Amino acid sequence: MNRFSWMKTWLLGALLALFTLPALASQVDRIRISHSEDKTRVVLDLTAAPSYKAFRLTGPDRLVVDLNNTALKADLDKLGEASPLIRRIRTSNPQSGGALRLVLDLTQSASHKTFTLDPNDRYSHRLVLDLVPTSRNPVQSTARPGRNVVIAIDPGHGGKDPGSIGPTGVYEKHVVLPIAQKLKARIDALPGFEAFLIRDGDYFVSLDERSAKARRKRADLLVSIHADAFTSPQPRGASVWVLSLRRANSEMGRWLERDDKLSELRGIGEVISQSSQDDPHLQRTFLDLARENSMMESQALASGMLKEMGKVTSLHKSKPQFASLAVLKSPDFPSLLVETGFISNPKEERQLRDRNHQQRLANALSQAISAHFRSNPPRDSLLAQRQTHKVQRGESLSVIARRYQVTVAAIKQANRLNSDTVRIGQELVIPTL
Repeated sequence: MNRFSWMKTWLLGALLALFTLPALASQVDRIRISHSEDKTRVVLDLTAAPSYKAFRLTGPDRLVVDLNNTALKADLDKLGEASPLIRRIRTSNPQSGGALRLVLDLTQSASHKTFTLDPNDRYSHRLVLDLVPTSRNPVQSTARPGRNVVIAIDPGHGGKDPGSIGPTGVYEKHVVLPIAQKLKARIDALPGFEAFLIRDGDYFVSLDERSAKARRKRADLLVSIHADAFTSPQPRGASVWVLSLRRANSEMGRWLERDDKLSELRGIGEVISQSSQDDPHLQRTFLDLARENSMMESQALASGMLKEMGKVTSLHKSKPQFASLAVLKSPDFPSLLVETGFISNPKEERQLRDRNHQQRLANALSQAISAHFRSNPPRDSLLAQRQTHKVQRGESLSVIARRYQVTVAAIKQANRLNSDTVRIGQELVIPTL
């Protein structure tokens, strides 16, 4: 082979190698860590929606996150100092080429929850990791029984405010109330949940009072039920709205200007008043963390609702939408506004009046709410004490037991299993040891 032929062969091989390298579809631009008394939240900001797998290992305790086709840009050097639960974050050898393996070395045992968030006007794609410390030696005899997850359901408009009006003269306030009532019945039937209505009749409730009532009842979620409208009859489909960043910033400013209002904040008011009474910067930090947490949870819930509603009705928007709506303003708990359809569309006006369709919408919303809080239960709730796990492909009882740091025998006993065989999709109760 002459030198020219050799060079041509080498160049061709190099080009083939270049084009057969796996393309990295995403990049971790930044990692943010926030810590509270209950948990540590790790947020990975990515350039594209992640394909990932997360699992725990013991001896020592650590959380492993494998991201497919992902590169790392973020600096990991001092991330471990952001939370007493995380010793450090490092990379390790992935099991497949093109993958990124992040290892969170923990200072103690911790359970974990993961979910993704779509881009908004401030952040790109995000992978959220919530770490909750677990006690190795809980005292069962003194354990509190836990509380129900509380859902506030707000039928829009009412009384002197009819809302939108359909082609046949149907008022929005009259179709959203029965949907809300059916949703309440579905939520109340779920173990570990309870719901209440912001209004249970045809009367007016101010926008500020709707959020205030949810806060007084210590709600974990506020869902406002509405029906959309437009100047023409063509638009159709459901959508779910969450708070825009602009409204969130302005509301945070109003809370900080009113020291007497800070104490009303659900869950964090006491922390702010005791820990940062004379430090406005610390107050802003606490409030900002609470706001970001509620906005993230709102987006995750909205995505789940759209997925379930898409099974029973058409969608106007397939992703959560952002708006400066007063009913979404609370910084201390997630709030959503659900547009169940266009009352200005003749077909959807008929559907919204139909009891069976109303029930299907209520079922879809309750399914999304149930799934979210079962995967992300408040720490003091009954759901947190009675965790469940849906068996995925490739999982065995021993793998599941290692993940939750319980024994195979304990899982078998809690689920009355006579063998070690489990099936894909089977839901298992995870006992608290």
